Amino acid sequence: MSKIEFSNQQKEVIVTKIQRYFEQELDQDIGQFDAEFLLDFFSDQVGAYYYNQGLQDAQAVIQGSLLNISEAIDGIEKQTD
Repeated sequence: MSKIEFSNQQKEVIVTKIQRYFEQELDQDIGQFDAEFLLDFFSDQVGAYYYNQGLQDAQAVIQGSLLNISEAIDGIEKQTD
């Protein structure tokens, strides 16, 4: 798996969310550098779990769609002797 990377805009939004969480939930100020470090840590150490779950979710959606297609095809099958 390739490294999980975010665009600068995405990283800015995520870092702001981390800072806001620390301020609101933990009553602590966290600087941008520390928030970016924390984001990088979680991306490296936990990101693969989220990535793999996303793949499993996508696979389940595709399998459900294939089942629907199969049922639709069965529904238009012509009777033969």
